[in-house]
Amino acid sequence: MTSTAKRSRSRTRHTGAAAVALAAATALLAGCYSSDGTSDNPLAGEKAEAGTIVVGSNNFAESTLLADIYGEALKAKGLKVTYKHNIGSRETTYGLMKNGSVTVLPEYNGSLLAYLDAKAEQSSAEAVNAAVKAKLDKSLTLLESSPAEDKDSVALNAETAEKYGLTAESTLADLKEAAPELAIGGSPEFQTRQQGLKGLESVYGLKFKSFKALDAGGPLTQSALAKNTVQAADVFTTDPTIVKEKFVVLKDPENLFGFANVTPLVNKEALSPEAVAALNEVSASLDTKTLLDLDAQVQLEKKDPLDVAKAWLKSAGLD
Repeated sequence: MTSTAKRSRSRTRHTGAAAVALAAATALLAGCYSSDGTSDNPLAGEKAEAGTIVVGSNNFAESTLLADIYGEALKAKGLKVTYKHNIGSRETTYGLMKNGSVTVLPEYNGSLLAYLDAKAEQSSAEAVNAAVKAKLDKSLTLLESSPAEDKDSVALNAETAEKYGLTAESTLADLKEAAPELAIGGSPEFQTRQQGLKGLESVYGLKFKSFKALDAGGPLTQSALAKNTVQAADVFTTDPTIVKEKFVVLKDPENLFGFANVTPLVNKEALSPEAVAALNEVSASLDTKTLLDLDAQVQLEKKDPLDVAKAWLKSAGLD
């Protein structure tokens, strides 16, 4: 299955859809913080000090957590690291990567490709990474992608999954018999797009009883699924609500929803081979289930992302 690079989610957390001026203004007004407790202005635009790796993040919780994981993995190798968290949209972070004021950034490969080339095809994670590298500024590159993905999915509530004998090992194709009895929810555009109902029918043969327009994986969708107003919904694969409400996410073997592998975007000249190896070790150890658990610790249990990052690195033997 070949899917277009245009991401289906309407939220700005991956697509960077907010206007550059608005993102910059928001970041300037809001400010940001570093994991070491120091304040920092991510828009200062000063090139990173020689010998210092500056790890940045976009302005959502998972990006902050991933930045802390990257930074602490690098510190474990004796490298000097500073942080620029909560920078803003992709337009801003990409600009800071190009000018060298940020040297490492957690990215999502398919979403980054959509930003660089909205018409690019996405046939595999490897092809996506190759296409991204061809479009990146010459000073930048991607390192190895992790299996962890934060992307659209079809999730069932626990009651529905149990009724039809479906588990986290089940695929979307396994839903074909039950779909005509189920209401599915999602953003209004989910009803008409290929990475939505159209694709679910053409790729997996799924025809649902009804569709309920909600939001893009947000609180309306989460609540409707939890309350059984809908039995299936478009939910993002690392949304902590999956853990809280025991939703069952169905596998997408045909990659209808594209690719969103967590991948370090780095400045080529700013990282030593040792730093590159440390970040690639993180990618090799991080999968979607693990990232979902870490997100839940931060967003549901309200743990400090830096503490969560350090604990996971220790458990993975990367500290």
